[in-house]
Amino acid sequence: MDWVDQQEIKFNERGLVPVVTQDESGEVLMLAYADKEALRLTLQTGKAHYFSRSRQKLWLKGETSGNTQEVQEVLVDCDQDAVLYRVKQKGMACHTGNRSCFYRKLK
Repeated sequence: MDWVDQQEIKFNERGLVPVVTQDESGEVLMLAYADKEALRLTLQTGKAHYFSRSRQKLWLKGETSGNTQEVQEVLVDCDQDAVLYRVKQKGMACHTGNRSCFYRKLK
């Protein structure tokens, strides 16, 4: 596997990169965004950090809900403009109380 340095991540014009979060089984749990600080903290602590676009601030997954994500691996896509967190999920990933944020089908 190739390695990518954190400085090579291509953040968008708002300083964010999309993060797909996947559990150990391969199930996609959520899509969120990270800024440089969230990515740095994730790598440093092994706990999933994100940047909330609605609240305009950094957040640690499970900080208030207790539904934490222990990051096992961080992968970067071929264009270096998207990130994948592979996690051990404790509790539900979605704020609605569902295991995954992807619990609805499109008609």
